[in-house]
Amino acid sequence: MGGRQWEPSSEQIGNEWMPGNPREIITVAERRFPVRIRIAVPPAGLGQRHTQITTWLDENCGADGWAMTPSGTRGVLNDAVSIYFADATLASAFVARWCTGAKVETAGGVFQVREDEPEPRVGAGLHSSP
Repeated sequence: MGGRQWEPSSEQIGNEWMPGNPREIITVAERRFPVRIRIAVPPAGLGQRHTQITTWLDENCGADGWAMTPSGTRGVLNDAVSIYFADATLASAFVARWCTGAKVETAGGVFQVREDEPEPRVGAGLHSSP
């Protein structure tokens, strides 16, 4: 994929870009994957976050275990994307990793992509019984 930007007339399923009618592509994704989240695309685009997000999706969902489609809001085609997942656990993990806020909330029905990295996980110390 190499940082390829999302195109309004294509769908991404793992590493494959499939050109076609956006409505038909969305219908196929909705039939194939039961869970959908919508994320807002910042005015300047996702930039390097796109590559990072798709890499994370491939690593955690499998190359054919997710889809990304256009999901415009307010009649603007490029201001949001939908990401489809096979199950809610993966969608929840995605939101926890990539979306803003300690308590993730939506703005206008779409999640906002975080600009920073999440705090690194700190493992529990060794536990001993008294």
